[in-house]
Amino acid sequence: MGLPFLYRILIMLCHIYRSDRKLDTYLYLTDKDDFSEIPDELMKVFGTPEFSFSFVLSPDKKLAREDVTQVLANLETRGYHLQLQDDLLVEQMLAMKAAN
Repeated sequence: MGLPFLYRILIMLCHIYRSDRKLDTYLYLTDKDDFSEIPDELMKVFGTPEFSFSFVLSPDKKLAREDVTQVLANLETRGYHLQLQDDLLVEQMLAMKAAN
């Protein structure tokens, strides 16, 4: 069956983009400027991504607002990780956008 993904990933270069529409909302990507894995609906709500910074992510890295294990899992399975303001769910963001 193999090792769980966390044990296979030692380090990962991560690129962070902030939303121009939502305060404290960020996308983490493994491939700089590659938004092909992001659902269209999410990109509409997120707005134009503004590059913030890049860093090396590893299982022992401490993140201020996110669980590094979850970030790595999302990057591995989805190709991106979404950090939301005040722990809003994606569904809530989409509902807010639809109401406007």
